[in-house]
Amino acid sequence: MSDGPEFPISRPSLGSLELAYVFEAVTSGWISSLGSFVTRFEDEFAAFCGTDHAVSVSNGTAALHLALHAHDIGPGDEVIVPDLSFIATANAVLMTGATPVCADIEPGSLCLDPSATASLITQRTRAIVPVHLYGHPAAMAAINRIADDHGLVVIEDAAEAHGAAIGARRVGGWGACGAFSFYANKCLTTGEGGMITTNDADLADRLRHLRDHAMSPDRRYWHDVPGFNYRMTNLQAAIGCGQMARAEAMLVERHRIFAAYQRHLGKRAGLSLNRCAPGVSHAYWMICVEFEGLEASDRDAIAKRMLARGVDTRPYFFPMSEMPFLPDAATPVAHAISKRGLNLPTYTELGDKDIARICAILTEELAATRKASQSLSTASA
Repeated sequence: MSDGPEFPISRPSLGSLELAYVFEAVTSGWISSLGSFVTRFEDEFAAFCGTDHAVSVSNGTAALHLALHAHDIGPGDEVIVPDLSFIATANAVLMTGATPVCADIEPGSLCLDPSATASLITQRTRAIVPVHLYGHPAAMAAINRIADDHGLVVIEDAAEAHGAAIGARRVGGWGACGAFSFYANKCLTTGEGGMITTNDADLADRLRHLRDHAMSPDRRYWHDVPGFNYRMTNLQAAIGCGQMARAEAMLVERHRIFAAYQRHLGKRAGLSLNRCAPGVSHAYWMICVEFEGLEASDRDAIAKRMLARGVDTRPYFFPMSEMPFLPDAATPVAHAISKRGLNLPTYTELGDKDIARICAILTEELAATRKASQSLSTASA
């Protein structure tokens, strides 16, 4: 292990099964995109999500881009995305030549606001990309109704939400397709890697065709359209198969972790943790805490002092519309919440005593910040 903080923001959960499968892949000689673990991982992940098909790719951004490209999204088109998300959501749209249009979010779920989405639809709108942010599912029923009314495609950005569900139906099966990431800090990991889930057999075939340079399955080295090298390796898929054997158990562990944070922080004034809408199952990719009555500079100061005491944190994402290469957007909820949110260490190896210590440090630093702020207010009065 590295000489990093005692409690990093994330840590992959890897065990003996992942190591055994990687060893098997290496000794088989099939270490690139051909090999039995690739199709096995796809089948197991589709079953996990409750979809008919899953198509593995090289990373989560590739999954989003390929999904958009397979639906012929391109120059002149607009794609509605939530303003609060990791920049990959917008970048994937830009990679097609289309324009991302940032919509506001719901303050509870932190996900795309359906009413804000509906207000932004124009004649150029072709798709909606809801993001299941930090593991909470977006309001998919409402978003799908809007999309159906306007003839739009819905592509779920489920990069952070492996196993999250609305009712009994898991994310990745609500839109035309879902895009997942297996980066090292995700709920399930292959180091790098991604997956596209769908119930559309024709779409799955097209995705597989395009991810491999659009090479003809019947005529080797013949390519009917431009394609991409978005393949997952057998080594990555071997890790993925090891993860799938523990996927349900790791999801349970994330709920345990949230419950422990809730016990220590849930009743503290001026703090709020991840909210969960009725009928929704959260994946808890990241434990989220939001501070009331503090500035972004206060939050950042708390994070800096926590790191000095061995606890790594990370701020909420910036609104994507603040990036200099994207259009401005009127998204007051996203802009306000982004300034007061912080992610806390979230990984399956965290014990209850670890979480108690993290929460004690956070509570102490928050109290010190509020006391300093009150003293400053009194002095300036």
